[in-house]
Amino acid sequence: MNKGFRQSQSTLHTWSGLLLGWLLFAIFVAGTSAYWREALNRWARPELAPIASRERVVEGAVAFLERRAPDAQSWFITVPGAESAGGDVFWVPQAKPGEERRRGRRDTRAFIGSDGQEGTARETRGGDFFYRFHFDLHYMPVFWARWLVGIAAMFMLVAIFTGIVTHKKIFRDFFTLRRGKGQRSWLDGHNATAVLALPFHLMITYTGLLTLIAMLMPWAIVANYDDPAKLSAAVFPEAPAVERTERPAPLTPLGPVLRDAERRLGGKVGYVTVFNPGDAAARITLTQSGTSMLSARTPALAYDGVTGRLVWRAPPPGGAVETQGVMVGLHAGRFGDYPMRWLYFLCGIAGSLMVASGLVLWTVKRRERLPDPAHPHLGFRIVERLNVGFIAGFPIAMTLYLWANRLLPVGTEARADAEVNVMFAGWAALFLYALARKPARAWVELLTLQAVLLIALPLYDIIAMPTGLPAAIARGDWVLAGADLTFLALGAGFGFAAWRVHRYRPKARRRTARPTSSIDTAHWAPAE
Repeated sequence: MNKGFRQSQSTLHTWSGLLLGWLLFAIFVAGTSAYWREALNRWARPELAPIASRERVVEGAVAFLERRAPDAQSWFITVPGAESAGGDVFWVPQAKPGEERRRGRRDTRAFIGSDGQEGTARETRGGDFFYRFHFDLHYMPVFWARWLVGIAAMFMLVAIFTGIVTHKKIFRDFFTLRRGKGQRSWLDGHNATAVLALPFHLMITYTGLLTLIAMLMPWAIVANYDDPAKLSAAVFPEAPAVERTERPAPLTPLGPVLRDAERRLGGKVGYVTVFNPGDAAARITLTQSGTSMLSARTPALAYDGVTGRLVWRAPPPGGAVETQGVMVGLHAGRFGDYPMRWLYFLCGIAGSLMVASGLVLWTVKRRERLPDPAHPHLGFRIVERLNVGFIAGFPIAMTLYLWANRLLPVGTEARADAEVNVMFAGWAALFLYALARKPARAWVELLTLQAVLLIALPLYDIIAMPTGLPAAIARGDWVLAGADLTFLALGAGFGFAAWRVHRYRPKARRRTARPTSSIDTAHWAPAE
């Protein structure tokens, strides 16, 4: 049969969504949770008190670094925000003769708590892991992981555009939700979650591709910048380097410098870098926080490290750099306050449901067309179990990561890596479970397990932690209270889904001949 344009786009939509749909689901879910990255970082370190003074943390970081690494080449300090539990610091030691200098080693990193002292909290990656996973994945080289994520994002963009073209009644069907109608109900749910946040889906997918543009499409950059140093200077301008004089000089207090920089920048400082600390040629560079502006290419100022005098201001970025910075900022969503963050989060949930319902719809539609629905062929069974393993299994694996944060002994060697290993080991076990059980039972059991695990997290904190929900509400700590309330709400949502799946009974449907000239109203699946 010759297919019309809309029907051919339906086929492209289905297969572009199916082939990498499971990976896209994991990327969407992890990326959605990353909108609360700082809050999860704080939740993962319940021993630490909330931030009362940002300057105190910065000054405490300087005091720590002066004791620990007084002759380092440079110091790096993250200035905490309202949701943080403290500031991360690391330093780059002076390279010894014949020794290669390495940045970011475990023995050159520390965490400064709200009291300005070195933090003694559990080792964890917190929400940072979900943020990195959604574009770097894990257990594979970053280069190949980002290529895989980029290809998946291209498939997603194709699926969105072909879905718009295919769905000629897109806005009318948004207001239609038929319950208990099998395939039709899944299609209505898929349409609703797709249309409800359609601008967000387009924006997040397109800007996600742009964050990887230098790797995916480097030709324009290569054509305009034959010297990598010029490219770096255009995208990441830095103050002129100053050679170390080996003349000792005390570092100026960072508090007044921090206040002056925030006044000049018109926003909060996010990062402080000190070059040549303890030397007469010390320089302090302060970079504006990405939470205070839309563009991710934030401006910076440099001060003399001894006198505290402003010596350099980053030049305004060019049009291309500013555009790319705005695209990255839109994707990350760090520029907004709580209402904007919640909007991003809810739209991310809608995107996750859109991908999940599309994958399930593929099996629902085809089961009705199988010669023997009770005994499907191998390919169909593989897709069914992949759906269970990813759509039900990956959120449980993320919750196991949170439980590992609470249950692993604080003194565990390489504890942060152990939390991640628990997550993936649990996910592998869930996949094996999905292979062994009938899908109808596995869906109910795994969704129920996820509901129990999420609801039990806040209850465990009430019993075992001094930062449980009642205590957090009593002292007005809405970062921790909000995390626990969100876990409860998500747990209730998974519990409702498990109940609905448990009660679902597919109705026997009489097969009738279908006209071959018309386009199937369930056009999200390809014509047979």
